[in-house]
Amino acid sequence: MQTTRLGRTNLQASRCSFGAIPIQRLSEAEAVKLLRRAYDLGVTLFDTARGYTDSEAKIGAALSSVRDKIIITTKTPSLTRAGILRDIETSLAGLKTDYIDVYQFHNPGTVPAPGGEAYETMTELKKAGKIRFIGITNHSREVAERAVRTGNYDTLQFPFSPLSSPEEMALAALCRENDVGVLAMKALSGGLITKAVTSFAFLWQVENIIPIWGIQHVWELEELCGYAENPPALTEELLALIEKDRRDLAGSFCRGCGYCLPCPAGIPINMAARISLLLGRSNPALYTTPEWRANMAKIENCTNCGHCKAHCPYGLDTPELLKSELVKYRVLAKDE
Repeated sequence: MQTTRLGRTNLQASRCSFGAIPIQRLSEAEAVKLLRRAYDLGVTLFDTARGYTDSEAKIGAALSSVRDKIIITTKTPSLTRAGILRDIETSLAGLKTDYIDVYQFHNPGTVPAPGGEAYETMTELKKAGKIRFIGITNHSREVAERAVRTGNYDTLQFPFSPLSSPEEMALAALCRENDVGVLAMKALSGGLITKAVTSFAFLWQVENIIPIWGIQHVWELEELCGYAENPPALTEELLALIEKDRRDLAGSFCRGCGYCLPCPAGIPINMAARISLLLGRSNPALYTTPEWRANMAKIENCTNCGHCKAHCPYGLDTPELLKSELVKYRVLAKDE
C-alpha cells in the first residue's frame, strides 16, 4: 500500500484510507471483521467522528491491539471547552486509546482561532498528550481556505471528487503550499458517482490527497485496495465517464452530507433531496419499496421550519428541492 505524508504532521498515511460512517450499520462482529481486513490489506488511516454513533467503539474493538501501527482521526462538533472535553473523553474510551492522532473540528461555520475557547481547548489537549495534531473539516470552500491560510491547522478534510470545481481542487494546491495534510471526503459524491475507479484514478493524480472511502462491505474494501495496489491510469475512457458524470450532475444538487438532519417531519432529507438521481444512477428497486414511498410521502408534511435550509453548507433551498424531488419520484417510481 502506497503512503503519503500527511502534511506537517509527518505521518505516513495509506492513500487508500477508511471512512467509518457506514460501519454504524453493521453489527460489532461484522465491523470488527471488516476493519481487521482493512488493516491486513495495508490500510493505516481510519477516520471517524463523535457523531457517528458507535463507530469509534467498533474501531476500538477491532484495532486497539495494533494502535501504534495505525492513524486515528476523529472529530468533535463542539465549540465550547466543556463540550470538547466531554467529547474527547468519550472518544478515547470508545477507541480504547489514550491519544488521538488528528482531532478535528467537525464542519464549524467559522474558523476557531487562537485565543478563542475552542482552539485554546484543543491546544490544552495537545499539551496534555491526548491529541497529536489539530485538524478541521468543512464543506464550505471559503471556510476551508481561511483555515488553511491561518497556519493553525495541521490537516483539512474537504469534499474532493471528479465533480469538484477547479476552485475546489485548487484547495489541494493551497494545502501543499501551506504544508497542510489533505483528507478527501465524499470521493464518490455521496454515492452519486457509481464507478469508484473514476474517482480513484482522478484523485490519485493529486499526490497530497488521501481519500477517505466510506466502506461497508468487504468487496468494496478489496476493490479499492486493489486499485491502490495497481493504480488505474486516468485514461481517455475514464475521462469520458467523468465528463458524463459532470454533465449529468451539473448545477445544484444534494451531496448527501446530512447536516440538514434531523428533520422535525422525519424526512430523510439527505436521501430524499436527491432521490431522482439515485433512481437514475443505481438499482431503482432500492428506492421504490413501500418504506421509501412512505419516506417520500413525508415531504407533504414539511412545515418549512427552515432548519434544513439554514444548515445546508451548499446553500440549497432544501424545502423547494424536496417538493421538486417528490414530483419527479412519483413519475419515476410510477407512483399514484
